[in-house]
Amino acid sequence: MTTQYKGTVWITGASSGLGFSLVEKYLIKGWKVIASSRSKGALEPLLNSDDGLHSEQGALSFVAFDIANEQSVDDVRNALQQESATLDIAILNAGTCEYLDIDEPDWTMMSKMNLINYIGLVNSVEVCLPMLKKADNPLLVGVSSQAVNAAFPKAEAYGASKAAIRYFLSSLRMDLKQFNIDVSCILPGFVDTPLTKKNDFSMPFLMSSEVAANRILGALERRPFEYAFPKRLSVMLWLARAFPKTWLRLNATKPNPT
Repeated sequence: MTTQYKGTVWITGASSGLGFSLVEKYLIKGWKVIASSRSKGALEPLLNSDDGLHSEQGALSFVAFDIANEQSVDDVRNALQQESATLDIAILNAGTCEYLDIDEPDWTMMSKMNLINYIGLVNSVEVCLPMLKKADNPLLVGVSSQAVNAAFPKAEAYGASKAAIRYFLSSLRMDLKQFNIDVSCILPGFVDTPLTKKNDFSMPFLMSSEVAANRILGALERRPFEYAFPKRLSVMLWLARAFPKTWLRLNATKPNPT
């Protein structure tokens, strides 16, 4: 007897943090989940378990993908197509974050963040778009950041790469309408993940990856153009844009003591 799943979803950046929580949520809901990251990471127990979530609810498989490696696009697409002929949802979540030290700037960080966060997402679209086109009611989801809504100190590389994602998805939405592919851009605030654990500054309205994943799943049922959360951070950043001089005075990097 063939198992009936609610659909097939591909999730990148799935080995930890928000991506891993999304994998768990979709499995519980009865989806066939194809998880991708450079390594299996926290996915290993689920992939090796005989009685884990994947066998009782949905189904889980893994396809390795270094999103910054453009040369692997065809191989990754072929591997995905071995798992499923179509994709109902693609959630392009993989990315990283580094901060610029203006006293000793590493300017190569700009190209590195752009390659991983922005070009990596473009590579992911190149992988999954043919499979989305074959689905009945497909959804393409890209994860940007609320950092694009106001300037943050030391975030030149990260914020610019996430802003590029936002514009890319907005434009892509217009070109994919003819194929009946919906496009959603997710703009999370501060989520407790291995990346944010390295931050040494205050992170207002920090939430767990499980809570963030639940909010994203709820939002995607409505297929919004954009979904920014939490709302309290959205309001704070709206005020930052409305009063840029005040935002600068409060957040500008202070000189190092000599």
